[in-house]
Amino acid sequence: MQRRYSLTHFILASVVVLVLTPLMVDADPQAQIAFTSERDGHRQIYVMDVDGGNQRRLSNNLFHNWDPSWSPDGKHIAFTSSRNRNTVIESRQIYVMDAGGDNQRRLSKNPFCEFDPAWSPDGKYIAFTSSGVEDVAGGHWRIYVMDADGKNLRRLTDSTVDSQHPSWSPDGKRIAFEPLRDRNLEIYVIDADGSNRQRLTENPAFDWYPPAWSPDGERIAFTSNRDGPWEIYVMDTDGGNQRNLTNNRRWNSHPSWLPDGERIVFSSKKDGNMEIYVMDTDGKNQQRLTNNRHDDVDPAWFDPAFVSAFAVAPAGKILTMWGRLKQVGR
Repeated sequence: MQRRYSLTHFILASVVVLVLTPLMVDADPQAQIAFTSERDGHRQIYVMDVDGGNQRRLSNNLFHNWDPSWSPDGKHIAFTSSRNRNTVIESRQIYVMDAGGDNQRRLSKNPFCEFDPAWSPDGKYIAFTSSGVEDVAGGHWRIYVMDADGKNLRRLTDSTVDSQHPSWSPDGKRIAFEPLRDRNLEIYVIDADGSNRQRLTENPAFDWYPPAWSPDGERIAFTSNRDGPWEIYVMDTDGGNQRNLTNNRRWNSHPSWLPDGERIVFSSKKDGNMEIYVMDTDGKNQQRLTNNRHDDVDPAWFDPAFVSAFAVAPAGKILTMWGRLKQVGR
């Protein structure tokens, strides 16, 4: 009798989930690419469809805005803005806005230049670079992390070596970044608490700008000038199997993986000025997505079909995680 009662309630609960879940969840955002463009005079944050269509501006002010980073659920974009500049210096700070450009608000509230925001896979934290002083040209750049609301600031890298461009691994356990050692930038990884530093690249050229993990956590794309011009490279996460993907002898940078792990979006000067391109992960089938006489850079891809299992649902709502139904907030 008890078994029948439990089975009946399980079936009823399943029906309720199937019927009510669409009513509890906001409409899914569409797959989009956020990027930075100077087409309107100042660097501003834009978004476009994944085929390059429907390009529209999200930030709209007389200051520079760049470094877009999607929250894992696609509802927010963190970015860097110079809107707090005074008559002496440009004070870069970390901001966040809704995916449609509304509700722009400042997260970092320190008297330093802070930039390069990178959202953790669970949406709880944002890693970023801080200069440690008000002028970006002075001090040491360090990697910090803060809660997604700007609270609970803590430093991950030491103050003796410049470090920049943090990038979280898909499981949230490690962060790739670039320390400047002996006047040379290389790719390193650390645990999310700042421990266990490991070097992945080692050559007399610069490897940087910025490292990007593949969705399966097995590869890291990055930019290097080891062959002369800046090109997009990829390597295994232990630093092995490094290879050039772009091979076009022009400036290429800002790699960002598509969530399916099958393509990489990036910036390139291969056709004149900086534009947004996409290519297969072996470097083939390079296609241009933007086309105007001003620079388009910093591409970041979001696809709701590949929302991380870390995504957090509002309290009391039901979500599917790893194929199992779980009640949140009880």
